[in-house]
Amino acid sequence: MTELLPTGKVTAKIFPHPLNAWYAAAWDHEVTNKGLMSRTIAGKPMALYRTQDGRPVALADACWHRLAPLSMGKLVGGDEVQCPYHGLRYNSAGRCTAMPAQETVNPSAMVPSYPVVERYRYLWVWPGDITMADPDLIPDMHQMDDPGWAGDGLTIEAPCNYQLILDNLMDLTHEEFVHGSSIGQEELSESEFRTRVEDDGSVTVERWMLDVVPPPFWRKNIRDRFPDFEGRVDRWQIIHYYAPSTICIDVGVAPAGSGAPDGDRSHGVNGYVMNTITPETDRRSHYFWAFMRNYRLDSQLITTQLREGVRRVFAEDEAMLAAQQAAIDANPDHEFYSLNIDAGGMWVRRILDRMLEAEGRVLVGSQR
Repeated sequence: MTELLPTGKVTAKIFPHPLNAWYAAAWDHEVTNKGLMSRTIAGKPMALYRTQDGRPVALADACWHRLAPLSMGKLVGGDEVQCPYHGLRYNSAGRCTAMPAQETVNPSAMVPSYPVVERYRYLWVWPGDITMADPDLIPDMHQMDDPGWAGDGLTIEAPCNYQLILDNLMDLTHEEFVHGSSIGQEELSESEFRTRVEDDGSVTVERWMLDVVPPPFWRKNIRDRFPDFEGRVDRWQIIHYYAPSTICIDVGVAPAGSGAPDGDRSHGVNGYVMNTITPETDRRSHYFWAFMRNYRLDSQLITTQLREGVRRVFAEDEAMLAAQQAAIDANPDHEFYSLNIDAGGMWVRRILDRMLEAEGRVLVGSQR
């Protein structure tokens, strides 16, 4: 474990995305064997579907013949995709199996088929070198389908570069100013925090706010479990970043002095804000999120209330991120300067730099 505080200024505002990585392409329930879904992942348009036995498939969304989008076509014969323009058919490996008006299929006729893994309620795709697509590299989001946790989430189509969302999630002091009516409080900026790089290459930012008044969101949640609760709380935010773009945030409150900082959270409420961000283009991102909890697991009402409450909070983030992207585009020569609170985000940028270097990619900018 390394505990350091990187400083400096960042000259890259439109940050490129690694290709040799797993990205969430869709929620598992969004992709079926009834039709095709179109989604662009890391700049690569893909046609997503399931075979009749339920196996997920991701093909390049462009026919070998004239580049017509396969997602506009249909599924035929159970497992094959038929091009909507001239009727060429492709199997799940991307190999053309039939051509109109001819018996012989051109042996070069195929489209890329991307590795797909179904895990943690998402379909993950690997847009880069398929020989490097190791499923063990999918980031740990086990709370999403662990029976000890319950919750739900949604997708935000964020009009900004994916790195801006990572910055937003790695520094939660913005809650004091952007989310003052729900989860924000002034102790966020006043409390000390620790930033460290773990042995597995992930980044952790940990903050405790001791003996504070719970903000409205957390006051409601602790009363959902303990209806008679009154008083002050110890609040925690422990941010875990996994390359390239997954951030799981361990959050919660417990009655002040009840032992939460020492590991006893049994008197409070604990949640995980699960976030995985998939670049669509340099200026658009698919932002998949969920809020999971480990209490009152059987209450669909609490699940719905939490999802809708977090959705309203994230709508405030979305508005800020869209405005920030517009300002960046209007001021292309402006440099980002980093504060102490940006330590986690700076480590993220360094990790992404190394991933891009390993791919031989040219960086848009640098930090120094």
